[in-house]
Amino acid sequence: MRFRHPDGSTVHLAYCTNVHPAETLDGVVAQLRDHCEPVRRRLGRDRLGIGLWLAKDAARALTTDPAALRGLRTELDRRGLEVVTLNGFPYEGFGAEEVKYRVYKPDWTDPERLAHTTDLARLLATLLPDDVTEGTISTLPLAWRTPFDSARAEAARTALTALAQRLDALAELTGRSIRIGLEPEPGCTVETTADAIAPLTAVGHDRIGICVDTCHLATSFEDPRTALDALTAAGIPVVKSQLSAALHAEHPHLPAVREALAAFDEPRFLHQTRTVNGTGLRGTDDLGEALTDQALPDTGPWRAHFHVPLHAAPAAPLTSTLPVLQDTLTRLVGGPRPLTRHLEVETYTWQALPPALRPRGRPQLAEGIAAELTLARDLLTDLGLKELP
Repeated sequence: MRFRHPDGSTVHLAYCTNVHPAETLDGVVAQLRDHCEPVRRRLGRDRLGIGLWLAKDAARALTTDPAALRGLRTELDRRGLEVVTLNGFPYEGFGAEEVKYRVYKPDWTDPERLAHTTDLARLLATLLPDDVTEGTISTLPLAWRTPFDSARAEAARTALTALAQRLDALAELTGRSIRIGLEPEPGCTVETTADAIAPLTAVGHDRIGICVDTCHLATSFEDPRTALDALTAAGIPVVKSQLSAALHAEHPHLPAVREALAAFDEPRFLHQTRTVNGTGLRGTDDLGEALTDQALPDTGPWRAHFHVPLHAAPAAPLTSTLPVLQDTLTRLVGGPRPLTRHLEVETYTWQALPPALRPRGRPQLAEGIAAELTLARDLLTDLGLKELP
């Protein structure tokens, strides 16, 4: 979906296909047919943006077979789909029964992360629509926090510097600029936007910036205005933003609230949980740990890294951090110039919701994703952006 900002530039809105995990190229093509095109049709649009997730095997198949890459581009065009952004965070196994800490491997200290991201950049340069010259890729925020010493930090910086040089060469070769955004996430060595400033300043290249995920921002209790102003002051570009909402519990000391939270404690993904007290930000690596007696202070609100559907907040006594998303979006694109032009709805946890809330089949999932995109569209038009055909 495309929107005209009041300054005349185009802002793109997509939804991320990691909600339909597929490891192979055949699986990706099936996603376009079985999920992405039905979402487009539900929205009544001739064209829909998708934030494509290409796992290791799918990316390799496309990299080694130019005909396969041309075929994917043809398939996108045939189904009324366009790609300006990729999700390069998960490497493989995102649809496994247990993902948890595995999603952070390989990290930016491993040469395979650089190789994979380079492949993604080259693929995206070919997949971009004919009238678009800029693409973006989100990636993990260097590494999980342990172990991460000065030697590993230097290895990650060296890898990102090498990536920047490759992106420069790609732009010179193709005329298309691909930018990479580190995506701060609770528990990682770059947990907050503030944590990103030092390593990105060390790299010092405008093709390497930040991806602001509004669920992660909210989970770490960051104030959107403070966070984005600090990035602007530091000269760190917001490459893209993922529009997502975290799980919020206002009164976690109450038994009914804990019971409601326990329904979201599931085995596939990590649901890092945070609160703020007099000593600052406190947290656990997973929601189940937080629910253990005295594992986390419960005198203030809790937020859990669980991407809940944007248009459907959990039932009381829980809610979502949709207001944080709205405040962030206002700051990102509500001003005289957009701070980013690539927005991506990323609710990958539909099948991890409590059983009663999960979609019962493809049609219901398509309906839910379409409803999320409709909400995002309405937020953008309320900010003065004009939806384009």
